[in-house]
Amino acid sequence: MANLTRFDPFNELARFDPFRDVDDLFRGFMVRPVFRGMDGEPQIKLDVSEEDKSYLVKAEIPGVKKEDIHVSIDGNQVSISAELKKETEEKEGKRVIRSERYYGKVYRSFSLDQDVDQGGAQAKYSDGVLEVTLPKKPGTSPKQLIVS
Repeated sequence: MANLTRFDPFNELARFDPFRDVDDLFRGFMVRPVFRGMDGEPQIKLDVSEEDKSYLVKAEIPGVKKEDIHVSIDGNQVSISAELKKETEEKEGKRVIRSERYYGKVYRSFSLDQDVDQGGAQAKYSDGVLEVTLPKKPGTSPKQLIVS
């Protein structure tokens, strides 16, 4: 099994520092303990694929009701937002030992090569995955410039 070591570009400079051990003592002191055991901020993960006449977007948004998901289209700009409400509670007997709550909004926006026909766009949410079909607007094609 391979051993992993963290690369420190300033290691050679620290070799001549008489206070190096003090620096190692406080390295990450306020960062690691504070965030240990906490989930990171939720994000929307996307897959965007292109077909001849449309784009297909798959977005992972687990634990959200479909009423709390909003998709907006403006030309070739697509925005997906969702409101998250997460509550986790661990009880031991009658007293609460740990309670974690998260209320917030996640947002993701991206641009496509061609404008989208808003009238033909469709969205479906199932098992934590949002599938959005975005038909390309007829008559618009990306303009390619020739560099002189």
